[in-house]
Amino acid sequence: QVRLVESGGGSVQAGGSLRLSCAASGLIFSRYAMGWFRQGPGKEREFVAAISWSGGSTYADSIKGRFTISRDSAKNTVYLQVNSLKPEDTAVYYCAAKYGSSVYRSGDEYPYWGQGTQVTVSS
Repeated sequence: QVRLVESGGGSVQAGGSLRLSCAASGLIFSRYAMGWFRQGPGKEREFVAAISWSGGSTYADSIKGRFTISRDSAKNTVYLQVNSLKPEDTAVYYCAAKYGSSVYRSGDEYPYWGQGTQVTVSS
């Protein structure tokens, strides 16, 4: 049974940083692409970043240069370093997993999802 557990969210002021983590179990982590998505209040879920099993990555334009996705196969964990946070980054952040060798930007492609971690940025 695949399980994804996010952590690291919190409340920060604009300009602050957080490191979000997503611990995966029940899968061969090194064979899965991972993604981060977010859903802000009153908004639809949107793509944030994704990483392939070999480390290739892709980012949404809105966060490029401020967020960094990485993975640690020894810990079965994917990270999202979020810097220079803005109030519009306020959202629940979800990680997702998909078996495959590419990077995937569409949430519809991911069969496995975590419960999310809340990030709140105040001005």
